[in-house]
Amino acid sequence: MATNDLSPDRILDVAMAFWPAKVLLSAVELDLFSTLGERALSGAELQAELKLHPRANPDFFDTLVALRFLEREGDGAEARYRNSAETATFLNTAHPAYIGGFLAMANDRLYPFWGDLTEALRTGAPQNEIKHNGAPLFEALYADPERLEQFLAAMAGISAGNATALAERFDFSPYRSLCDVGGASGLLALTLARRHPHLRCLTADLPPATAIAERQVAASGLADRVSAVPLDFFAQPLPRADVITMGLILHDWNLERKRELIAAAYEALPEGASSSCWST
Repeated sequence: MATNDLSPDRILDVAMAFWPAKVLLSAVELDLFSTLGERALSGAELQAELKLHPRANPDFFDTLVALRFLEREGDGAEARYRNSAETATFLNTAHPAYIGGFLAMANDRLYPFWGDLTEALRTGAPQNEIKHNGAPLFEALYADPERLEQFLAAMAGISAGNATALAERFDFSPYRSLCDVGGASGLLALTLARRHPHLRCLTADLPPATAIAERQVAASGLADRVSAVPLDFFAQPLPRADVITMGLILHDWNLERKRELIAAAYEALPEGASSSCWST
């Protein structure tokens, strides 16, 4: 290919992709999309409600328009902004399809970690929580209630669609009980219990996560069929159930640990039952 046929555009697009990414992540951090909800607000009104510096108006909001995360009616100071169909559905906390928890976690945790990628490539050392306090990732997360709540909300946000798909597409009619191992805030157990009234569901995780799941179960009105129990799945046998599930679990561990978990699931199942790893 001749040199004059080449363009640096793709290189520049990838190199500067952190610009639009951080605009979106900051908008989620500010709760901009939930603040708008179903309303249309002027830049001045948004600035006031979000407590932003005047320099944010209108550039920040217009950037979100250019990225198609907001829609704008009118021009200049009289312009009004509203959510796009996507942000109204997926980034408004009032909507059941909200996935902003994952973006909030990406902003607080993953974005800074990726800033240290060069160091990771040079040293081979982890750049997550263990870098700063020496504690393994999950030990550090579970020791900080606020960080854990954010992490579990993130996992629920990105898993909700898969949980719904499993509830709708898998035939649970032959089974009466299910245990979701590493069930976090109880999303899968609650989703399945709502869809299949005959099913009794157990969500099992370490005690700090179990406390969060118990609150979710209590708020759901499904406490008669959904329970949350503490479990260290490498130190304790898995609860017995007709179906054992693990979501976003196996990828965290090496092959030996994966085999341990799968063997533990097999041991917890009665003859003729089922085990699955959903969304892993």
